[in-house]
Amino acid sequence: QVQLVESGGSSVQPGGSLRLSCAASGIISSINFMAWYRQAPGKQRELVASITSGGNTNYADSVKGRFTISRDNAKSTVYLQMNSLKPEDTVVYYCYVRPVLTGYWGQGTQVTVSS
Repeated sequence: QVQLVESGGSSVQPGGSLRLSCAASGIISSINFMAWYRQAPGKQRELVASITSGGNTNYADSVKGRFTISRDNAKSTVYLQMNSLKPEDTVVYYCYVRPVLTGYWGQGTQVTVSS
């Protein structure tokens, strides 16, 4: 059974930093695609950043230059380093992994940016 355990969500002041982690278990193959999405109440889930097994990354325009996605293949873990956080980054963040064809979602972790 595939499980994704997210951690790192918290409350922080504007300009602060947080690091989200998502550890996958129960996946016996290598993971091709790993990503972070976020979803505000009443809005569609949107891609924040993604990274392939080859290390290719992609970012939403709203986070370019502030967020960095990385992965540790040995630990089946994906990270999201978030710097220069803004109040509009306040949403629930979800990790997503797709080993081959089937994708799996994490349970979500709340990030709150407020003074």
